[in-house]
Amino acid sequence: METQSQADIEMLEAALSHVFAEWVRELDLRVLEARPGEVTLRLPVTPRHVHAGGVLCGQTMMAAADTAMVLAVMTRLGGFKPLTTVQLQTSFLRPVAGSAGALRVVARVLRMGRKLVFGEVHLLDPDGELAAHATTTCALL
Repeated sequence: METQSQADIEMLEAALSHVFAEWVRELDLRVLEARPGEVTLRLPVTPRHVHAGGVLCGQTMMAAADTAMVLAVMTRLGGFKPLTTVQLQTSFLRPVAGSAGALRVVARVLRMGRKLVFGEVHLLDPDGELAAHATTTCALL
């Protein structure tokens, strides 16, 4: 896939600051890479997202996955267009320690139709191991 320009990455960073709810912005996601139909984000593991068991909570990972897919769709549309998540199926494969530092969140558009977008998201721990896998369906509004 062709790498997008710095301007496109800046557009996605701006969307992180303006499109999403305030509590999603508090995840402090950062765009690492962007290509048409694919984005890679950095999700820092912070104490506010670690539950009593000492690991990153699943709700944080699901919110990051959902957000990453919106950004991946934006790379195909050239900007933000209203959409909604219809389905988000997440499998948690390994715990992420509260001291892990950061995860990589890689979202890919698998198929984009006129009304529905199908995608998948990999959440990788600092060692590059798959910590969670999500599949998603979004409806373009």
